[in-house]
Amino acid sequence: MVEIQLDGQKVEVPEGSTVMHAAEKAGTYIPHFCYHKKLSIAANCRMCLVDVEKAPKPMPACATPVTQGMIVHTKSDKAIKAQKGVMEFLLINHPLDCPICDQGGECQLQDLAVGYGGSGSRYEEEKRVVFHKNVGPLISMEEMSRCIHCTRCVRFGQEVAGVMELGMSNRGEHAEIETFVGMSVDSELSGNMIDICPVGALTSKPFRYSARTWELSRRKSVSPHDSTGANLIVQVKSNKVMRVVPLENEDVNECWIADRDRFSYEALNSDERLTTPMLKQGGQWKAVDWQTALEYVANGLKQIKADHGAQSMGLLASPHSTLEELYLAASLMRGLGSDNIDYRLRNAEFAPAPSVRWLGTSVASLSQLQRALVIGSNLRKDHPLFAQRIRQSVRKGCALSAITSVAELASADAWAMPVAHNVLAEPGAWAQALADVAAAIAADKNVPAPAAGQVTDAARAIAKSLQGGERKAILLGNAAAHHAHAESLLALANWIGTQTGASVGYLTEAANTVGAQLAGVMPSARGLNAGQMLTGGLKAVLLLNNEPEFDSAAGASAGTSLIAAQMVVTLSPFKANMAFSDVLLPIAPFSETPGTFVNAEGRVQGFHAVTKPLGETRPAWKVLRVLANLLELPGFDFESAQDVLKQVPAAAAAQVPAEYLGNSTQAGIDLSAAGPSPVVASIYQLDGMVRRATSLQLTADARQALAGEGAAA
Repeated sequence: MVEIQLDGQKVEVPEGSTVMHAAEKAGTYIPHFCYHKKLSIAANCRMCLVDVEKAPKPMPACATPVTQGMIVHTKSDKAIKAQKGVMEFLLINHPLDCPICDQGGECQLQDLAVGYGGSGSRYEEEKRVVFHKNVGPLISMEEMSRCIHCTRCVRFGQEVAGVMELGMSNRGEHAEIETFVGMSVDSELSGNMIDICPVGALTSKPFRYSARTWELSRRKSVSPHDSTGANLIVQVKSNKVMRVVPLENEDVNECWIADRDRFSYEALNSDERLTTPMLKQGGQWKAVDWQTALEYVANGLKQIKADHGAQSMGLLASPHSTLEELYLAASLMRGLGSDNIDYRLRNAEFAPAPSVRWLGTSVASLSQLQRALVIGSNLRKDHPLFAQRIRQSVRKGCALSAITSVAELASADAWAMPVAHNVLAEPGAWAQALADVAAAIAADKNVPAPAAGQVTDAARAIAKSLQGGERKAILLGNAAAHHAHAESLLALANWIGTQTGASVGYLTEAANTVGAQLAGVMPSARGLNAGQMLTGGLKAVLLLNNEPEFDSAAGASAGTSLIAAQMVVTLSPFKANMAFSDVLLPIAPFSETPGTFVNAEGRVQGFHAVTKPLGETRPAWKVLRVLANLLELPGFDFESAQDVLKQVPAAAAAQVPAEYLGNSTQAGIDLSAAGPSPVVASIYQLDGMVRRATSLQLTADARQALAGEGAAA
């Protein structure tokens, strides 16, 4: 440790730290623009100049290493004069148009100019003008004259997103931040550039000019999309979600969120919202009141049970639903006597799991790995925030290996990070590729291999990598979880993890995949799984928050199967499944209901509604409770979502107890070629909310996915 004196206070910091780090530890604020705790040091704004004794001139706090006995003054006349001089230079060319700037009210330059700016300018020359740029549907670069060249956005692309999409061209007063040769900004994390821009140069295109920051109420929430469980601040005006930004949580999402977390709110205000219950009568949809709709559903379920038995009914639930919704929906179906219950809509194999499948390690530990093997995942697109953590590990020297399909690693920047060793194989050959790695490890350790494999050069390289280092993880992606030989992949991964000391886990698909398992949204031995239910034969089907044509392995054929049922009831925030449903019940999205999500590491995160329900929309837990009461089922007298949560003891605390979590399997190992390729939703087709977010559907990722579907068709 090194001890320095900062404004008369003694501060101890690790060797190699800078004056800025010491100031942060001491709670002393030093004005800055280019410095950001998650990015490398650039030292190009000079706003953080401080007075270091024995130094001939003021020094930048962000780039000055501490030395034993150093004496620093951050508020001396010398330091303040230097900082004010820098501010004067910054404002020479900066347009003084705060009243019309979209960043007004939350602009770092505006705030610091109050303390360090002058009351007038000595410069009378015309200010420079930088031509605006169109870089895509998410980020606005309409006012690049405001840019102060802090290069935060450039460094974010290189170091966090892994793709250098912005750079600085030219020099001096002609310098500009721009994309390469007119390209767009397409990173799945690009919206974070808006947050870290200290001026009004980069702003949110969907939010632009829609509200002032002081008009917005700020409310905490949790992302309903992938399994990171990103913490959010949802900003609301007049009972309408206007913007979503990250809430910092170092253990989960740090200070970042993915673009689908940030911009999917557009769907909440779209024309696709279902705002009143609807019944299909004579092939026509008619709006009805809640009492009519629920009585119709209750009477229909009673009649079908009487005519065809309880096993003719089933529930298909989305793992993007809250824990409370999932628990009540499963309880309702079991109360009717049916065990046809499942959330695994995209799976091809449905072996019973002895425990809850999870990440196998903490989210934060992904940033500190030394070795990693990822199987069956388009990591960057499936799990953007997990990918950026693994990217941090790779930047520190982690050797990343992959077993995945040719399509997923077709381009050099597919993962936006170096992959040290990879096996490119079609999904049907993944189990054999993993068996080859196991065979190489078995040969090295002189132990029996778990399955017949060939020690290829690629397998030997991955095996050698996993046997080195201390902090290691084997991670099964969405495609591995949905695979026809999912259990074989897990069994092989477990054997390799045991032999190498690596953790084994799933990069779980949805916001509440772990929660759905805790809530028991899976059939017992006598119940039908999702694959069986979607082949037809059921007389009544409840669809909770999903669209089987888009959210299941059955795809378009799901509609054909479901249209043959006597009654299909869709509970959704959107006008969904209208081709084959008989009843539409408008339930609240995550922004309009309290609830709980359990992320991939088993972290239990509750949230409250941030707006009132739109129209006649009601929280799904209330709808299910009233429906159960109409069906005269016992045990549904809940007064709040918290009462429902208490019925799931494993999720009542902030973390799922370790004894519930586990990635063991009782299945054997099958190396035969698997069936059809696993179904994995593209990044902006993951759920109904993302699919209805206009700006996300205009991105390059969304266009490429649609083009791929068109080519396949």
